[in-house]
Amino acid sequence: MVPLLLLPLLWGGSLQELPGFELRVQESVTVQACMDVRVSCYFSYLWYPWYPSVEPFIYWFREGDGPHSDPVATNDPRRREKPESRGRFLLVGDPSNNDCSLGIKGARLSDSGVYYLQMERGPDVRYTYRNKKLDLLVTAEKHDIQFVEPLEAGRPTKLTCNLSVACAGRQPLLFSWAGVAPDAMDPETLHSSELTLTPRPQDHGSNLTCRVTLQGAQVTLETTVRLNVSYAPRLGITRISQESLTGRKDDLNGTSLPILEGQFLRLVCVADSNPPARLSWLWEGKPLSPSQRSAPGVLEIPRVGVGDGGEVTCRAQHPLGSQQVSFSLSVQKGPPSCSCETEEPQGSWPLAVTLIRGALMGAGFLLTYGLTWIYYTRCGGHSGAGLRGVAEPRYLS
Repeated sequence: MVPLLLLPLLWGGSLQELPGFELRVQESVTVQACMDVRVSCYFSYLWYPWYPSVEPFIYWFREGDGPHSDPVATNDPRRREKPESRGRFLLVGDPSNNDCSLGIKGARLSDSGVYYLQMERGPDVRYTYRNKKLDLLVTAEKHDIQFVEPLEAGRPTKLTCNLSVACAGRQPLLFSWAGVAPDAMDPETLHSSELTLTPRPQDHGSNLTCRVTLQGAQVTLETTVRLNVSYAPRLGITRISQESLTGRKDDLNGTSLPILEGQFLRLVCVADSNPPARLSWLWEGKPLSPSQRSAPGVLEIPRVGVGDGGEVTCRAQHPLGSQQVSFSLSVQKGPPSCSCETEEPQGSWPLAVTLIRGALMGAGFLLTYGLTWIYYTRCGGHSGAGLRGVAEPRYLS
């Protein structure tokens, strides 16, 4: 019998191998997709003569599948293998001779992972080898997208997706393209190795992905390219004036731009193109020097004068075609400036005369009223004597 203290370790395994339990296996294996590979493996374990003579069973598990998952390969007829590995992961060694070698047919990218070995022999020995594991990496040669650069907006171009995989010649391939708006791609070529693309200006800098699936080998590969699309300039002008320092984008082509004399004006001409266009300003057909050398699309007039009026043009020169925007700068006379000289207000003297006249009239009225009051107050008796000649009424008894 195995000592009782040893049984838990035998059944549960440990991070360090117990004495007598050893595993020799190639810990890192790299194989190309669709290819076959053989991994040599040998194991040892403690065995006593009084144990029953039975065949050892070995199990290869994928790490992370869970404690009750099925093995990818085993010689135990009572255990079933994982469906995705059945028939491809095979025990090619003889477990009775301590040979746990593993063979893999038609490796898939999804097979990449870490695998560990577990062995059982009868009811007395069961051990999981944790110290050494198999790290399997399945790779595929990078495929690419070939086309003639640079792409030109509006011109149909053929792009070819090349695949270099060992099993590409013997497995059905399924191609698919994605990334660019569908209306830029020919729908009849979306599932072909050759795509017809009519790029647009807005497709510049976007990604295009070719995805290839090897259906029999269950291998999917993809590659992505960033599109470089050349397109002619599209002009736009932003004007910044004294009334609106934040700027306003206008469609000035063929129109008139009115501005008051003496105002500040800045015109910013922007050309959306790839590669960048060369910008220049013209006044009445004559080239103008930019106000800022680092920003050739900027034209600045600190104080607009009457002589600045005329036809103004922003021109963008580009290999795919030049564009220009022309408009008429109309300078209008502003309101007369305010005079700072002090002048005597008109009508101020008649106002003073009116005030003095009113004061004199008021004083005369008061004087007349006062004299009249004194006269009637002091001379009231004499007035009564004068009234004595008036016959008084007589009353009869």
